[in-house]
Amino acid sequence: MIDHVLGRPSVQFRKIQVFAVVSFWSLYLLRGNKNGPPLLRNLSARLSKRLSAWQTLVITLLWLYISRNFAKIVGLESPEPLANLYTRSYFRATWITTALDAGFWTAMKIRTKWLRDLASMMFTFYYLIAAEQADEKVRKVRGLLTVDHLRISWHKSTTPYLSFVTRAMRPKLTRYPPRAIRIPRPGGSSYKDPVNAWLYFDGPLAALNNHTKVVLDVPGGGFVAMNPRHHEDKLLGWAAKLELPILSLDYRKAPEHPYPYALNECFDVYRTLMSSQGRCIGLSGSAMPRVIVTGDSAGGNIATGMILLILESNENQRHINQDPLSPPEGLILIYPGLDMNIGNWMSDEQMALIQDRRTRKRNKNVLRRKSEDYYKLTPDTPHPSDDEDKTLSPTVAPRDDSVVTADDKSLPPLKPPTDAELDIISQPTLTNQSTTLASSKPRLLKTRLAMSSMISYFNDRILTPEMMRAMIILYVGPHARPDFSTDYLLSPLLAPESLLSKFPKTCFLTGERDPLVDDTVIFAGRLRQAKHNLFVQRRELGLLKSKDTFDEKEHVEVTLIPGISHGFLQFVSVFPEGWNHIFRCARWIDEIFEEREGRANTSDSTNERMTHDPFHHQHQHQRHHRRMPTESSGDEDRPLEMSTMSNAKVNGNGYVNGEIDYFTHKRKGTTGAMRNGKGRGKTRETGVNGHQREKSMVSLASEEDLLGRRMKGLAGGLTGMSHDGVETP
Repeated sequence: MIDHVLGRPSVQFRKIQVFAVVSFWSLYLLRGNKNGPPLLRNLSARLSKRLSAWQTLVITLLWLYISRNFAKIVGLESPEPLANLYTRSYFRATWITTALDAGFWTAMKIRTKWLRDLASMMFTFYYLIAAEQADEKVRKVRGLLTVDHLRISWHKSTTPYLSFVTRAMRPKLTRYPPRAIRIPRPGGSSYKDPVNAWLYFDGPLAALNNHTKVVLDVPGGGFVAMNPRHHEDKLLGWAAKLELPILSLDYRKAPEHPYPYALNECFDVYRTLMSSQGRCIGLSGSAMPRVIVTGDSAGGNIATGMILLILESNENQRHINQDPLSPPEGLILIYPGLDMNIGNWMSDEQMALIQDRRTRKRNKNVLRRKSEDYYKLTPDTPHPSDDEDKTLSPTVAPRDDSVVTADDKSLPPLKPPTDAELDIISQPTLTNQSTTLASSKPRLLKTRLAMSSMISYFNDRILTPEMMRAMIILYVGPHARPDFSTDYLLSPLLAPESLLSKFPKTCFLTGERDPLVDDTVIFAGRLRQAKHNLFVQRRELGLLKSKDTFDEKEHVEVTLIPGISHGFLQFVSVFPEGWNHIFRCARWIDEIFEEREGRANTSDSTNERMTHDPFHHQHQHQRHHRRMPTESSGDEDRPLEMSTMSNAKVNGNGYVNGEIDYFTHKRKGTTGAMRNGKGRGKTRETGVNGHQREKSMVSLASEEDLLGRRMKGLAGGLTGMSHDGVETP
């Protein structure tokens, strides 16, 4: 209390205060009267005849306990913000993790390691009993976090005593322990030092020759802590369930290696893995490895940024006629942090992604929680229906006090606006706006006020805004000044749609009460939107059949787990439900590999059947006809086939009519004549009836080539070039 009176709370002053109080009463017990001060001596003498020393001690402690909890007994206790926030099992798990954090932070200043480890466990047992003191300890430490606090908290699972307990509670999953490896940098990298990693594979190293599938894991840790050994429950579970090599990266952490060092490390590992065809981790190298990337928390940010780097580098390589880097076949994100620009409020665009009718059912609890942020402040105000997508929240414009009567209290409740009123409100004219403001009828809002999940769950027991602030500052570093509104490698949530449309299938796993849940639902919505726009564009270009429909699950899959928050895969020893989610991710990985393999087999069998089926050639010959350059195809739903329309000559250097053929450098392995907009190599093929037709030797490289050829055909007559390559006078 004294430090509060002085107006300067200080840990050092509180220490002096405690020593002063203890010293005073210790001296009085030694030198003073054993029955106390003169006013209490008679009472003390009488009570000593009736009560034993043990009874006196128990009564004293009981009185102190009642005094501390008097407000709870009479109903004056403050409300509990964590009531009904988590499931029972998750809250029990956070109770244990909070006690561990408080115990390890209490003992962190002990320099002798063995004594510090022992004291950490002893303090943990104390804080398991004194749970409220553990909450207060953790709250104060998080207010002044340092990188040492973060690392001690997140590295505690590898300390001797806790590691022994964790291994004893973990089921036997694999026969072989993880192996530490070093992966060299690829050629052309700006860095020379190799990247450390751990290989989780339940089998001998010689068995890696039989594998072509690899799971590349980027573990989380707030960008500043944790390595694959702190994620062993997840990695061992995947290795046992999938029977595949799991390569988990031990990338260098901030603040020693700030952004974008870790991102470049992971990107270099992927380049080395693909360029060596997996030989860098022990694969045979006979085929290009098939990779699925995973990442949790901060690792999800880096994993997503790595895929953006891959797609961005492919765009650059395409312009300089180099072979692109094969992107991963899938991406698994577990409670990822994808937005470094922590904001208070949701924008209209972000709310539109969450309220999309296709994800309305899944995001219902997220939307309800955002509504509760307001309604908890006004508990006596009637609340509208939770179905916010059918009707928007009305608000009543202020009324003139001069027309208020005594009968106003009996007026019926206001009805939702009619369609005619909505049409008037939606017209952005000055007259309608004035009419709307002057009217006493409900005025429809475009959107409602909604806070971001980071602010809604600011009192989360695992991840708080103070921790996010500290991690972002440490990750960015003291010298960088990135633009948080445009740097999509730092905040993948801002990635352009042109890159999102090329993303592999992405699966999300996040708790509904996670402060980062908005990052999941918004990024999933942007991916879905980009994929849908690409689907519509391809269908309009005739690359897809008109009857094809967009299947969201082919591109994005989101699972929001009710009643839990962040980091639930990190403490499955005290949260056994986490094993179900670990194996759920394993099923996703297996399904993505199977889907891609099924598509590849279907494509190969279709091409082989079309090549060896003579009736296919006859059918194609019967359908073949010459079209003018300005004609449109009536078969645009079918795969594109293009034959030679001119007899351009090609020399040995790849020149056609004096021009360099772009596709010669872009598509290697093409034999025969090279092609460009003016000419194309061709061969004659004999059909069933002895007829000969022209057959294309190479296929179009991309949609851009299709658009270019269409525009060239349309503009051919205007530029003086006919369809057979003869210039018009």
